[in-house]
Amino acid sequence: VELVESGGGLVQPGGPLDLSCTTSANGFKIYIMAWHRQAPGKERELVASISPRDGTIYAKSVQGRATISRDNDKKTVYLQINDLKPEDTAVYYCAANFGEVERGWGQGTQVTVSS
Repeated sequence: VELVESGGGLVQPGGPLDLSCTTSANGFKIYIMAWHRQAPGKERELVASISPRDGTIYAKSVQGRATISRDNDKKTVYLQINDLKPEDTAVYYCAANFGEVERGWGQGTQVTVSS
């Protein structure tokens, strides 16, 4: 499954981040979609996920600041994080799973939180 992320770049501390991930895969609506991130020198971590029935999971580090959503008609998953902190700096990846089976990863988009 090909996934293409957009958004990111240089963002001011305290500002919002809006990321999008789009696919042409016909199975999008049955996939668990997720956003992961990897900061320099750290392991990749799950940021948020959304199930086919819109059940969501958030990492503690972004809980209360992040919203993941999906539009099945547009085959797109979104991630918004508010009140950005320098520790949110990372490469953000979109991923698709069918159950526990990985179906694809995006190429990643760099997010740098800095003034």
